[in-house]
Amino acid sequence: MSRNEKANVLVVDDELDNLRLLSLLLKRGGLVPRPLTNGKKAIETALAEPPDLVLLDIQMPEMSGFEVCQRFMQDERLQAIPIIFISGRQGTDDKVKAFQAGGVDYVSKPFQEQEVLARVWTHIHLKKLREELVNHNKQLKEK
Repeated sequence: MSRNEKANVLVVDDELDNLRLLSLLLKRGGLVPRPLTNGKKAIETALAEPPDLVLLDIQMPEMSGFEVCQRFMQDERLQAIPIIFISGRQGTDDKVKAFQAGGVDYVSKPFQEQEVLARVWTHIHLKKLREELVNHNKQLKEK
């Protein structure tokens, strides 16, 4: 996916200030942010209209980011969507738990705009390459 295409990103955080900041950052980076304030809504929204990527906070009421990520990984329709955790938690245990849940990356708060955009675009590009590889393999099997 080139930067000219409008990739969309679910941004899930219960803190409205964080949602606004990340949404603005993504817009400036040529992406379409889809802000949500809870994990349940993120799952419902992703099932209805799958995003290209999810930026996910860990600490949220009702359903933690870890649980949201695990639910994505358990659903065939959602498991190919890359999830990047963004959290103020600095501990190694939380980072390891994020990867064990199925996250592809982890960004610590406070974050740098260029770093977040670079990671988001990298994972969107990798997802696109994986999709192309799967399609190519299907075509080869059909031949």
